[in-house]
Amino acid sequence: MSKTETNTEMQGRAELAVVIMAAGKGTRLKSKRPKVLHEIGGKPLLGHVIAAASQVVAPADIHVIIGHEAERVRSTVASSGVKFVEQIEQRGTGHAIQCAASAVQGYKNILVLSGDVPLIRAETIRQVRQFHQAQQAAMTILSAVPEDATGYGRILRRAPESPEVEAIVEQKSLTPEQATVREINSGIYAFQTAPLLAHISNLTAENAHKELYLTDMARLLRAAGERVVVTEAPVAAEILGANTIAELVALDATLRANTASRLMAAGVTIFRPETCVIDAEVEIAQDTVIEPFVQLLGKTRIGTECRIRSYSVIESCTLGDGILVRQGCILSESTVADGAKIGPFAHVRPGSELGEDVHVGNFVETKKARLGKGAKANHLTYLGDAEIGEGTNIGAGTITCNYDGVHKHITKIGRNVFVGSDTTLVAPIEVGDGAYIGAASCITKEVPADALAVGRARQVTKEGWAIARRGQQKKGEQAT
Repeated sequence: MSKTETNTEMQGRAELAVVIMAAGKGTRLKSKRPKVLHEIGGKPLLGHVIAAASQVVAPADIHVIIGHEAERVRSTVASSGVKFVEQIEQRGTGHAIQCAASAVQGYKNILVLSGDVPLIRAETIRQVRQFHQAQQAAMTILSAVPEDATGYGRILRRAPESPEVEAIVEQKSLTPEQATVREINSGIYAFQTAPLLAHISNLTAENAHKELYLTDMARLLRAAGERVVVTEAPVAAEILGANTIAELVALDATLRANTASRLMAAGVTIFRPETCVIDAEVEIAQDTVIEPFVQLLGKTRIGTECRIRSYSVIESCTLGDGILVRQGCILSESTVADGAKIGPFAHVRPGSELGEDVHVGNFVETKKARLGKGAKANHLTYLGDAEIGEGTNIGAGTITCNYDGVHKHITKIGRNVFVGSDTTLVAPIEVGDGAYIGAASCITKEVPADALAVGRARQVTKEGWAIARRGQQKKGEQAT
């Protein structure tokens, strides 16, 4: 327990707050976008950190420090339920905690994360929390031992096996002997709140950037007789940040490789995983096969024993079991029930609901269309704002004319309807169960159940017309 707080003062206070640093601009990225909003694995850097922290504490106990383009950052992650602290003038990490002092003073401990370190795992956050509490330290530092420690501040322990920290030394201040140390400071810390807030006003900006560094709290707390300890991250890559676009892309590759490995360990077959783009939140059940060059994006959910063939892109969709998605399909924000077959080269647009055993074939496009069990649209068809009953067959080249230039209208087609090829259905319109529509029809009126509807011009045949026309053309050529 901290020397600056009694047992009585400790009673009744919440256990742990997480503070996430997200106020910086990230100038080295050469981007107008706030650094923490750059994406890897289909989600902003800050979103990954919040997701990991939310597995350890409630979102209401997560405080995100925002500054550069504060409202843009706030609006992007507001749905996560976290709280925000604004650092209007960005004067360093120590100053950020000073800005958050009133928000966290009711907690016994705070754990500080970086909003641009997206690979941090909930397990590692728990490790820091548990080690910090077990050691009863005023400050706990998360360290790592990468292959190349160049550029990082080094952790100097009092003894090789001791958790006690002697000092944190920045790269430029290392002696030749200290430069051989590979244990680095991750920038992730846990603090007892009382000693932190008691001494944080003593930080000074005596450095090249004239900023207040949270790292300096190790020196201040040790000078005050408090314990400062260190625990090592199990995987060094967890604490990596991104200061350049190249580093950002490298983090994305690492995260996607980890995602593919996790899915394969759960029984998913991914051929050539290095060619696939699979976002971090994608879930796939066992015995499903993913072929090369597939993209699975957003919060896509795929059931068991499916096959997703090459060059298909599926974004934020829910697919049931036993589904075949053939080559080159695009599916967005839609649901597909068990046993459906899609493609090749189909486009399932947002709001579509494809029922069990539905067939949506080559160059078929759906938009806000609901197809009942066993319905088929196998070729060259557009189905927009449509409700199609079970067992209905939609012939090649069929179009639902859903837009009148101002409003969208619905086409309703009942069960077991046969729609002939090259049919145009002008919405709003309804076709009853069991009806037949002749090929090349333009249907503008309701079709009753079990009726035959034919809506096309009468064929006119003029025998010998072509011979006469060719004769006229020949005479014209001779005249010239």
